[in-house]
Formats: sequence, C-alpha cells, structure tokens
Amino acid sequence: MVEAQVDRFFEVLADPTRRQVVQLLGEGPRRAGQLAVATGASSPAMSRHLRILLEAGLIADERVPDDARVRLFHLNPEPVVAVQAWLDQVQAHWRDNLGAFKRHVETREKR
Repeated sequence: MVEAQVDRFFEVLADPTRRQVVQLLGEGPRRAGQLAVATGASSPAMSRHLRILLEAGLIADERVPDDARVRLFHLNPEPVVAVQAWLDQVQAHWRDNLGAFKRHVETREKR
C-alpha cells in the first residue's frame, strides 16, 4: 500500500502546477479561484488539477458553512507521511552503505 501511495504521489506531483498548488496549500486552505490566480492557470485547468489531487488523496476539500457553493481546499498529510517514511528508508540505506564503504576504506588504508 505504501509503495502505491509513493508512486501515485510522485506521479501526481510530476506536474509543476500541481506542485505549486500543494506548496500554496501548505501555507493554508484556499479556494479554487485563489489557486488559479496564484498559479496563472485558467479555471478549467485548475479544476482538472484539483480533481487529480483530490483523487490521489493529496488534498481534501470542505464546504464553507455560510455558502455551500464555496469549497476550500487543504492538504491531506497522510500521503506526505507515507513519502517521508519511504525517504527515511532510502536515507538509512545510503547512510548504512556509505558507512560500510568508509570503514572498508579506512581498513585498507591501515594496511
């Protein structure tokens, strides 16, 4: 499951506009129109980007209580946590391998 989440995360964020949307939502919830203006995307294009991000689970939306027509979008932290866990594993792997290589070189130098 985690691998599928990580794959989908990178697939969705391969698009620079979607990366920018995620970055903007990291600052706080926003409306679709605000995101479109901030990214320079048209409303229909932003709608498509938001749909992809919603389907991937990277963002969520909620209705504003005073106006059911207004949707606020915000980040969903769960996929980010899965990717961070994967990155931590990759980092640990490289740290271990580089440490072993360093010990090997130091042992050879002592000879």
